[in-house]
Amino acid sequence: MREQPNVTDPAPSDPPATPYNAAADLVDRNLAAGRGDKCAYIDDRGTYSFSELDAAVRRAAAMLRGLGLQPEQRVLLCLLDTFELPVMFLGAIRAGIVPVLTNTLLTADDYAWMLADSRARLAIVAAPLAAQFVDIRAHAPARVVVSGGVDDELRTLLDAATGDDAVASTSSDEACFWLYSSGSTGRPKGTVHVHASLIATAELYARPVLGITSDDVVFSAAKLFFAYGLGNALSFPLCVGATTVLMAERPTPEAVFDRLERHRATIFYGVPTLYASLLASPALPARDRLNLRCCTSAGEALPADLGRRWRTHFGLDILDGIGSTEMLHIFLSNRIDDVRYGTTGRPVPGYALRIVDEDGTAVTAGELGELQVAGPTAASQYWNNRAKSRATFVGAWTRTGDKYRQDTDGYYVYCGRSDDMLKVGGIYVSPTEVEGALVAHEAVLEAAVVGRTDPAGLVKPQAFVVLKPGQQASDDLAEALRQYVKTHLAPYKYPRWIEFVDALPKTATGKIQRFKLRASNRAEI
Repeated sequence: MREQPNVTDPAPSDPPATPYNAAADLVDRNLAAGRGDKCAYIDDRGTYSFSELDAAVRRAAAMLRGLGLQPEQRVLLCLLDTFELPVMFLGAIRAGIVPVLTNTLLTADDYAWMLADSRARLAIVAAPLAAQFVDIRAHAPARVVVSGGVDDELRTLLDAATGDDAVASTSSDEACFWLYSSGSTGRPKGTVHVHASLIATAELYARPVLGITSDDVVFSAAKLFFAYGLGNALSFPLCVGATTVLMAERPTPEAVFDRLERHRATIFYGVPTLYASLLASPALPARDRLNLRCCTSAGEALPADLGRRWRTHFGLDILDGIGSTEMLHIFLSNRIDDVRYGTTGRPVPGYALRIVDEDGTAVTAGELGELQVAGPTAASQYWNNRAKSRATFVGAWTRTGDKYRQDTDGYYVYCGRSDDMLKVGGIYVSPTEVEGALVAHEAVLEAAVVGRTDPAGLVKPQAFVVLKPGQQASDDLAEALRQYVKTHLAPYKYPRWIEFVDALPKTATGKIQRFKLRASNRAEI
């Protein structure tokens, strides 16, 4: 029998369903703890106490019921990170209505498709995004309500809301909210999560890994529509009564540093591409101007050099971790007292991990395979997509599509997405490993590596490189980068082609869209 050292102990069996409403729990626990007057949220317009949050959530629940929405029906939320988003999200859940969070950077066609797919009866849309819903308002069966702007429809409805704001009779296993996946390989998938999952991510990750308490002020550059951001800026702080800073605008370095400094944030949640931009920014503040005690990263693997440079400047580490829309938040992470750059750390307690080969057999330590995870926060299904659900949720295990190996000390090393892996000379090459070597060079801000076919029909690495401000692209620099990679990795891994670009294509959550880079190669050939 084959040894399986990379399989962690199985996660405990999920408890049986019990009466439970996630919104009522997350809000009411703070009132019960005497935090009614404490600041819960700060957005670009003001501050809101936990008592004000409670009153707003109750009014939102009454408003949705007053519009005729019934339990288990869906409401699509396309809102910026302002106080209205947690209010409407929690208000829907309190009423037993299922909120569907959507990316705010999509097209009108995307939103029309999501409304049709989810069968949402109502869409609540931020005024700056209303133009994407013009045709939908004219032709779709769903009602569209605009939040903000000159005619603030949502505010009018909330002010007029009266009636039943009681907590809906829901259970821990019942559908609570949806998140649409990024849709990088086709139409986005409606990922259905249950009531118990929001608090579970906080209890399994936020408390033990981040040590979050009511004294913290948290700021997430990752937006609330992103599973990572939803935990960061909603379930985690509400679990313990921390204060959350929200920012509606795009997370530029200047905007991020302004919020961190002005609000004295203690926990910051970012992604690798943003951390790179922050370190390269002329606005980079001195260490003593910030009040941070903890920083996290997810969405993409954090290059080791980036983490070390952040620690050198600010005196604290970035905790690199991995989660997914399907698992709701981070299940594998470095710890404050146990950071190993170049790895994603160790499993978060409560989750079981295994690395398997193409046949689903666990590989031995050090071997490359697909990472699978089991734990209590797994989604129940992809809505209306039986084939994808069966392919991803295999018994207790969720397939991540990420390639990993374990090092000799048991830390997990990210090796790329299954679709991104390269086979060079019959040997697998991890794009992230080559990218990590490139960004360690003093001239490089970001890099993405994909496969390209040479004239002989063989696949070799190609790098797309974004240079730091002040650096000039040249053939000499390209050759210097090739030689630099050769000195840090096995020679066959170096990029045969290097193309300097102004920016890399990314999703709204900061993930590099390598499939677009591969497509540009095919177009050239």
